[in-house]
Amino acid sequence: MIGKLISISLRNRVIVLLIAAGLFGWGIYSVSTNKVDAIPDLSENQVIVFTEWMGRSPQIIEDQVTYPLVTNLQGMPQVKYVRGTSMFGMSFIYVIFEDDTDIYWARERVLERLNYASRLLPEGAIPTLGPDGTGVGHILWYTLDAPGMDLGEQRAIQDWYVKFALQNVAGVSEIASFGGFQKQYQITLDPNKLSYFNLSVPQVINSVRTNNNEGGGRKFELSDIGYIIKTTGYLQSMADIENIPVLTQNSIPIRIKDVATVQMTGESRLGIFDLNGEGEAVGGIVVMRYGENAAEVIENVKAKMQEVSAGLPKGVKFNIVYDRSGLIKESVDSVQTTLVEEMLVASVVVFIFLFHWRSALVIIIQLPLSVCIGFILLNAFGISSNIMSLTGIALSIGVIVDDAIVMVENAYRHLAEAQNNPSHE
Repeated sequence: MIGKLISISLRNRVIVLLIAAGLFGWGIYSVSTNKVDAIPDLSENQVIVFTEWMGRSPQIIEDQVTYPLVTNLQGMPQVKYVRGTSMFGMSFIYVIFEDDTDIYWARERVLERLNYASRLLPEGAIPTLGPDGTGVGHILWYTLDAPGMDLGEQRAIQDWYVKFALQNVAGVSEIASFGGFQKQYQITLDPNKLSYFNLSVPQVINSVRTNNNEGGGRKFELSDIGYIIKTTGYLQSMADIENIPVLTQNSIPIRIKDVATVQMTGESRLGIFDLNGEGEAVGGIVVMRYGENAAEVIENVKAKMQEVSAGLPKGVKFNIVYDRSGLIKESVDSVQTTLVEEMLVASVVVFIFLFHWRSALVIIIQLPLSVCIGFILLNAFGISSNIMSLTGIALSIGVIVDDAIVMVENAYRHLAEAQNNPSHE
């Protein structure tokens, strides 16, 4: 079989050269389109289900949330195993699928099961899917450099402006905010006043909930003019909350401010984010979507940051804390330099030892052609250019040169014998 293939190739040299040129061009295109990252993504093919039920102990979370979800998520097609973790107020379920399973097909299957499993959970516990990212998806961290601005204002800018803008970048799965204070209205009830007015906590909660609502009517026509009737009832300030009536006694309304204190404050925190020991900071983490080009996504995020900066308050700017693009560039450039050096050294050594330029040319041509074919296969199997894949190509150059030298030297010896001894043919 090999003898026939060699014989056909010798008779059709032009076709062989055209095929080699086509593979070389295809390889050059594959090099330019191949995904680039510093490290390979070896994380498991998983879907994360997150459920928050604040104020409950880990044992209650385990019994009423984690256990029902784990038992209902088992048995799905192409699932290897299901893991569950319970902690204070939160439950995490990790559904691990087979490596060749499409991640978005897997997320659809999990959502189908959650539609049923959600009915088994207590009121207020709503399971949600985690981002479609991986364990190495954290490609960029940034903070807001806002001198003189309090942490609550910074967090509001991050959550209501920066986050929404950066999430629109192609390849970004999530912008995870961190640091600062999430603003909220807090109503601090006075138990003595509640007892004096004979009120309960549920009554106060219900009054606030029912008074923070928009109501719609219908279309009303008058003199051939249509009017849309609606009521405006959203709470917009602390004064609105303080004046909410809870109960009427002897035609006198009992308001929130009569039994409680209303204040603007931040949500309770379990930790802080400190930057270089200089104090607290507010920022976000850019999580890359599964299977995207890390270098390209980082470049697009930085370009979007330039657009977003124009809308930030005066004096506020981005401060990039962690940027994987630098590691990607240094890693890939280092391996690429080594790859080029190996090809040059191997070419020189082959030419010196064979001392026959046509024989050396056959071997030298194989080196870049083999590398280009390697990139074609990397794209075909969805493997990015990273330290491990490029190092593997670099190590294979020695094997390519060894095989080529043996074949060329053997052919050169047979041709030399045939020329010196024509009768041998």
